[in-house]
Amino acid sequence: MRQTIQQHRVVVIGAGYTGATAAGRLARRLRGEDVSITLVNAEPDFVERVRMHQLAVGQTLRPRPLDDMFAGTGVKLRLARVTGIDVDRRTVTVTDTDDAEGPSDLEYDTLVYALGSAWNTQGVPGTAEHAHEIAGRAGTLRLRDRLAALAPGSPVTVVGGGLTGVEAATELAETRPDLDVSLVARGGLGDWLSPKGARHLRKVFTNLRITAHENTTVTAVHADLVTTPEGDIPAAITIWTTGFAVHPIAGATTLTTGDTGQITVDATMRSLSHPDVYAIGDAALVTGPGDKPLRMSCASGIPTAWQAADAIAARLTDTKLPTISARYFNQCISLGRKEGLIQYVTADDRSVNAALTGRLAALYKELICKGAAWGVANPTMGLPTRRRRVTAEQTRTSATPATTTPTTEAA
Repeated sequence: MRQTIQQHRVVVIGAGYTGATAAGRLARRLRGEDVSITLVNAEPDFVERVRMHQLAVGQTLRPRPLDDMFAGTGVKLRLARVTGIDVDRRTVTVTDTDDAEGPSDLEYDTLVYALGSAWNTQGVPGTAEHAHEIAGRAGTLRLRDRLAALAPGSPVTVVGGGLTGVEAATELAETRPDLDVSLVARGGLGDWLSPKGARHLRKVFTNLRITAHENTTVTAVHADLVTTPEGDIPAAITIWTTGFAVHPIAGATTLTTGDTGQITVDATMRSLSHPDVYAIGDAALVTGPGDKPLRMSCASGIPTAWQAADAIAARLTDTKLPTISARYFNQCISLGRKEGLIQYVTADDRSVNAALTGRLAALYKELICKGAAWGVANPTMGLPTRRRRVTAEQTRTSATPATTTPTTEAA
């Protein structure tokens, strides 16, 4: 009898910006003989979430098949929906998208949890039944069809005065000037921006004829209007953009989570309760500069993917554990295709009195979006080519007959 060294099984669930980045980075760091990397995602294409407002108004986005993105990397793509996780047994329950054989369990040695987030209805009555979201591709496509069928002069109300709401309202008003677009903000319009940034935002809203209902709270959503304490606002379509809620699967496990449902992690993105689980992106409760939780965003999520991938690789190869400081530099806001706003911020995301506006800002934002997508579509580019060996104590071993040749165990 002799010991056969089996591959360390890494399973990454979710192929958004963070999950796809982490899988590709791990493939670049580790030898394929030592590690199997399985990326689980329900859709065959990478979804550019930061462009969902463009998709909603009928613009065509470039398709990015995950098969093409990870061809030749060694990453195995599993098209399936994650329906459960048992972190004590170290299994992920998945149902393949063709649903031919029903649910099955995927075993792991290291799990990277990157399921991200979805829209947050905030528990407001009627929102789930009557409002539309742009947090995911499926919901955005439904909204696109509804918007395309609207008659000129129809009222569309965007609820939420943050980045997503502002981008949705301006994109829609620019593309469909025949519609009556309004935005409902709990606070003042752009009240988180610098004075220069806020002035420019108001100027764009005026030029696009968007009505801003400031310091207003929506208390109910109906099929043709939204209710506020100040009165009803007509809405043939309501677009709900009041923040994100994390995927509920983590909360159904024994993983330690915070009040938001996000998984609590250390500085390397490792779960505080289960050291073989790493959480990244919107799924992770990460403390940033000023001891403030990082907000759910692509800008803060991708560095967590870098950190997790590098930490996993370092622990498996018994090399120095790296740390990446997550901080903010700016907020990039598209205001249609012709206008933009780049608000410079402190490390902990507070606006400073500096902002880039106008056409140049729109080009800057477009460059950022293209750069983020390129980084995901080319997950192993720009990193050191050296793939390190996994140390013996980090692999799984099993007794096998002396005549058996080493085998690769697929996750």
